[in-house]
Amino acid sequence: MTVAAESPSAPAPAPAFVPGPGPGPASVPASVPPLAARVRSIGGSPVRDILAVTGRPEVINFAGGLPAPELFDREGVAAAFRYALEEAPAQALQYATTEGEPSLREGLAARTTARGLPTTADDLLVTTGSQQALSLLATALLDPGDTVLVEAPCYLAALQVFGLAGARIVAVPGDEDGLDPEALADLVVRERPKLLYTVPTFQNPTGRTLPAERRAAVAAVAARHGLWIVEDDPYGELRYDGERVPWIAAHPDARDRTVLLGSFSKVMAPGIRLGWLRAPAELRRACVVAKQAADLHTPTVNQLAAARYLTAFDLDAHVARVAAVYRERRDAMLAGLAGALPAGSVWARPEGGMFLWARLPESYDTTDLLPRVVAQDVAYVPGAPFYAGEPDRSTLRLCFVTQTPDEIGEGLRRLGRGLTG
Repeated sequence: MTVAAESPSAPAPAPAFVPGPGPGPASVPASVPPLAARVRSIGGSPVRDILAVTGRPEVINFAGGLPAPELFDREGVAAAFRYALEEAPAQALQYATTEGEPSLREGLAARTTARGLPTTADDLLVTTGSQQALSLLATALLDPGDTVLVEAPCYLAALQVFGLAGARIVAVPGDEDGLDPEALADLVVRERPKLLYTVPTFQNPTGRTLPAERRAAVAAVAARHGLWIVEDDPYGELRYDGERVPWIAAHPDARDRTVLLGSFSKVMAPGIRLGWLRAPAELRRACVVAKQAADLHTPTVNQLAAARYLTAFDLDAHVARVAAVYRERRDAMLAGLAGALPAGSVWARPEGGMFLWARLPESYDTTDLLPRVVAQDVAYVPGAPFYAGEPDRSTLRLCFVTQTPDEIGEGLRRLGRGLTG
């Protein structure tokens, strides 16, 4: 065999890659691929950022939207999981259909029907928390540049979902009772939105509830202009005062164009990550396809345990017990606000839910004030991140359900020192 002589001027061949722990060309870290534009343009959740900073046990945290853990029905939930694993282990630990376990969908349909909206199991898609339901709808409905109408202020994670979808987000003007139906009608004509997203009952972050007459007016706007509505209802069962207001989805004008979202997170436990959406067939099928691409299906064992809980335990009685405690905590916060907030501040009295919204005098910027307040070992969420448009920087959100009345009283005293010091 003849071997060609190597030219002195020829470059040396690149060293071969040899796996191993030693240094060498193969150990140079790879640069991160360029991130997608939709990720680069959307920040993280300010609420999550605040929770990371205020995780110290001495901090009284009014910032989170967390249910009170001592009120979880731990025995009932544990028994439901034991039943699923002992009585149907092969099913509980196996793959399931994307739509969700039939027994759970049947239980959810019965609860929805009992609350005034006739529903069958086939109307529902079980999701991994209602947050996933919102993401699936964005995937199924929104192209980059589509317009979405939201409340002002709006649930923060919804703004993230719509932002990641590349949507153009437009806030509907409103007042202390919620969005203005006349302003909504004007925006629908002018902006031609793909959908309206709303949390009409005990809204996050304001705690306000859209009155029945406005719900009827919103439904009429939807019917007149072909508007789709996404009605999110994670807090509706946590009512402390007054009478239940029917869903927008139950209004005859809106039934064929409203997607209703629900969740067990606030009434059972957020850790089981169970939500659902009720939607017309064609849109529901599109969401099923989107869910198949996202996670195939929601964990089977969680679904079977929840279905068992609905049949073996009284969820309504559990919610009533939780609501009684939360009512006391809401009242404790309302009683102490006047002494904690600066003169000229205003706030509403929510009839339910988990949040209280306050507006300080215009000279106060709650984002700038937060470090000073956290130094007093108490925390809130500034209002600015909840706005799709120009924010009201004097606003803040307080969660009242996680602390006892005594802790709330002490937290408000600390808040007062931080705001005025």
